[in-house]
Amino acid sequence: MIEFNNITKKFRNNFWDKEFIAVDNVSFRIEAGDLIGFLGANGAGKTTLIKILMDFSRQTSGNMNFDKIMGQNSNEIKASIGYLPERPYLYPHLTGREFLEYVGNLNSINPENLETRINSWSEKMQIAHALGKLTKEYSKGMLQRLGFVSCLIHNPKLLVLDEPLSGLDPIGRRDFKKIMVELNKSGVTIFFSSHIVSDVEEICNKVIFIEKGKLVYEGNIDTLLMKHANDLYTVKTLNNGKVEVVHLRSEEKNSYLEKMLSQKIEIIEIEKEKITLEEIIYKIKE
Repeated sequence: MIEFNNITKKFRNNFWDKEFIAVDNVSFRIEAGDLIGFLGANGAGKTTLIKILMDFSRQTSGNMNFDKIMGQNSNEIKASIGYLPERPYLYPHLTGREFLEYVGNLNSINPENLETRINSWSEKMQIAHALGKLTKEYSKGMLQRLGFVSCLIHNPKLLVLDEPLSGLDPIGRRDFKKIMVELNKSGVTIFFSSHIVSDVEEICNKVIFIEKGKLVYEGNIDTLLMKHANDLYTVKTLNNGKVEVVHLRSEEKNSYLEKMLSQKIEIIEIEKEKITLEEIIYKIKE
């Protein structure tokens, strides 16, 4: 769908300063149907790469290739993308509905379809009751929801979201993640940045991790978890009404289970212990 080839971005604040490398020779690919978590600490280069993808900024070197599914020219490619910046600016003198109508008109959506999409998505994002209010009266969470609706009403093939879950309350985070999963299941490719590893682990099939502008890992989350899995098992048993928990290595497991069965002790649960994605990310950084 989109291929990043050796993207490097350098900045210089003024003539006398040394160049700062924000993105350093990064290559990866977004495939159609992916739900990708783009991980990295604040300042790692995530937003810079997203701005290059959106053509808001130009790379110093390297290039991007777009598959034909995205469109035949620059205008078609841009029209196939829905984008939500980390801090969306929504015109404060417009109501929520006026803003969405404005965005819909920019995308050449006919009025009947636009009205249907606005009503449908605002209901789903739970902001229908606020569409008559000026956006300057919205809370941060409401602005985030309205911004999300604005990047969905033209039915994009790809969603590019920069820290879409930051600043949301727990209910808002849950709602966003649920809708992102639903959209992805319907065929929308999603690429979203985050510094919260648990959110990525919960909903994504793939992760891209950058640190100080360099690519550290790109690949399937399950593969990464299995590669770094502990060779430990948790076994719970019920003995004389008391639950006992032991942690065993693979080579110890079978003999322990045989012993429990021979003593007629009930085995409640056997589970292979999993390392979390967050633990793996910290391990990779080291």
